[in-house]
Amino acid sequence: MTGPAIVLIRPQLGENIGKAARAMLNFGLTDLRLVEPRDGWPNPAAGPAAAGADVVLDKARVYASTAEAVADCAHVYATTVRKRGVTKPVHTPEQATREMAAAQGRCAILFGPERSGLETEDVALSRAIITVPINPEFGSLNLAQAVILCAYEWSKTQAALVQPTQEEQLPPAPQEELEGLIAHFETMLEPRGYFLPQGRHETTRRTLRGLLTKPGWNHLEVRTLRGVLSTLQRQITPGSDPTR
Repeated sequence: MTGPAIVLIRPQLGENIGKAARAMLNFGLTDLRLVEPRDGWPNPAAGPAAAGADVVLDKARVYASTAEAVADCAHVYATTVRKRGVTKPVHTPEQATREMAAAQGRCAILFGPERSGLETEDVALSRAIITVPINPEFGSLNLAQAVILCAYEWSKTQAALVQPTQEEQLPPAPQEELEGLIAHFETMLEPRGYFLPQGRHETTRRTLRGLLTKPGWNHLEVRTLRGVLSTLQRQITPGSDPTR
């Protein structure tokens, strides 16, 4: 499925365009449209800020007006924290991108200039407003932050994007190894009176066993704990080298 077009309206800094492109590509979006970029286009400051998202910058298209930029789009959403006197449905990024994923036809998301945000005329072109719950005393997101919020929510609707591979988890150690660890603990603790008084002997053993079996140690963790116990068990005589 083709993702929504990201439309940056009168962006002021090349660096911010590059950062927006980087945010887009992180989550599988490549259709970048620029409306009257203040410093023209191409902008040499955009490339370094994009950090490798050159495919987005290379395909970026420039338009003379917002209306031209979204002329082929059937569903247009405007990102703003204020309705600016325009009555529109208001969605969170999650709600809006779910709608986009189910919609027929091209979708676009409008983002305004860094300093002032979208003008009323731009918002009027949209069918709905996207906003997020935000600190009422400080509702200022930079351009790339706003783009990444929407791009991330879009990515959640797409099966093609995968969760980064987690660290491989080793299976729990076999019971035989776990029994060896428990016996090792008991061998060290018994002569030191840990299981006394005698009346509490079995209860204390069961509690220790429960403690040692609960984490689900893997083979390497059991070996490590056995090594720790062996080191503690080793008798160190005066003048000897404890590392040998």
